[in-house]
Amino acid sequence: MTSNRPLTRFSYLPKWLAWLDFLGLLERDPFGNSLFIKRIMISVIGWFTYWRFTVVNKTKIEGIEHLEDLPENGVLFLSNHQTYFADVISFYHIFSSVKWGFKSTIVPPLYLLAPRARSYYVAASETMKAGIVPKLFGLGGALTVERSWRAEGQNVKRERDTSAANKVSQALDHGWVVSFPQGTTSPYAPIRKGTGHLVLENQPIVVPVVINGFRRAFDKKGLRFKKRNTTLSIRFKAPIKFDDSMSVEEIVEWVRREIEQDIPEKMIWMKKEE
Repeated sequence: MTSNRPLTRFSYLPKWLAWLDFLGLLERDPFGNSLFIKRIMISVIGWFTYWRFTVVNKTKIEGIEHLEDLPENGVLFLSNHQTYFADVISFYHIFSSVKWGFKSTIVPPLYLLAPRARSYYVAASETMKAGIVPKLFGLGGALTVERSWRAEGQNVKRERDTSAANKVSQALDHGWVVSFPQGTTSPYAPIRKGTGHLVLENQPIVVPVVINGFRRAFDKKGLRFKKRNTTLSIRFKAPIKFDDSMSVEEIVEWVRREIEQDIPEKMIWMKKEE
């Protein structure tokens, strides 16, 4: 599947000198961050967390064939959410392994010698400000947004963060973006309508992802262990490209089904409490 988006490249050098940087050492992302520094950060975090996914726990990857022929940019991954950081870190491991041609595995971690830097993820700004570790993780490509419906664990109502859509659009021009359309780690939470608007406005290639096991293995932040020897499942589904014939509501319902967040009948009481 191909993307309609031209691949954007940025450099600290003026355009007429950018060709001299054939190693990409002075290349930057749309937000002014050095890709060289970003690769180092992803590599360090990758080496530090690698054993969490392969020694302490087991990572099971399915549907990797859906990633192998994707373009370098214009791809939006929509996934259910179970921890703040472990989910995203596992995606970065997988994206980098695919770049190196690995098949459904992140063993061995040779890909961390030159990880994929054109990757981004959408995160709540309050989460990324909560301590030095989140701030370091933020350097790996966080697109911070102000949630209009929740803040500091409380339900709120405030103006929509209009800058969020611009950030995601710029990131899609440059690479791949991971978004969690429920906006929370709570299971079976409703899909935010902003996801539908995001898809219609940007026309990305959408890859649904279903993850499981992270909530059992890690705490809510994904930094501490809860249960070891857990199977961490990441399943990529076939990519799709929507057109203008779909409504926001139809896209929201499609996302809910594809990331398998329909409430089971035995838990139907949850709908009555929404």
